[in-house]
Amino acid sequence: MSTGTRTGLEPVGLEPLALLRLFHLVSPALPVGAYAYSQGLEYAVHAGWVTSEAGTLDWLRGLVRFGLGTLDLPILRRLHGAWQADDAGAVTHWNARLIAARESAELRAEERHLGAALARVLIELDVPEAVMWRERDAAFATLFSLAAVRWQIPAAATLSGYLWAWLENQVLAAVKLVPLGQSAGQRLLHALTDDLPTVVARAMTESDAAIGTSALSQVLAACRHESQYSRLFRS
Repeated sequence: MSTGTRTGLEPVGLEPLALLRLFHLVSPALPVGAYAYSQGLEYAVHAGWVTSEAGTLDWLRGLVRFGLGTLDLPILRRLHGAWQADDAGAVTHWNARLIAARESAELRAEERHLGAALARVLIELDVPEAVMWRERDAAFATLFSLAAVRWQIPAAATLSGYLWAWLENQVLAAVKLVPLGQSAGQRLLHALTDDLPTVVARAMTESDAAIGTSALSQVLAACRHESQYSRLFRS
């Protein structure tokens, strides 16, 4: 995408406080423990599927386009709308659907852990609706979208922030696992950021029938990671 091209997703009218709240929500300092998970990348490196900066770029680009972009983000968009409408039934439906789409025990455990952790954070930050999710199976996107709505962060900015937080965590995992240098990590973030506006724009208009994932290699890696002998990460 060329410099200066507009996508319709720019945070026009995003209030300064809402923008700062979004920064808070995507900060690596948010105490949810996302750093402990590689989402199958650890096995992919172990198996020799990802061995270089170029291979990491291909792996993450595929997950952004055919995993996050077609599953997490469209569901996050619907959760954002459900919280705005105070539609508890829709929130419950899309929360359950996202958890059900996690195709390995580790990925489901990760989703529940991150969701519960964010619920605890939001309770401390006086978001009262988070209380009911403290003891329930909660997807991370469910609590992320709740915070976004209560902090008046628009849907497109919410999707962009969620995707950025995921990508940053995956790149940090790759830097440790492949291994890559810090400069390589920054090059990856810079290159992959170019893809994000298009992925978010598509997710904003994705139909219910099209929601799903075709990231088969990640699923295989996540399943095999469960029995990997030596591990740094929990998924």
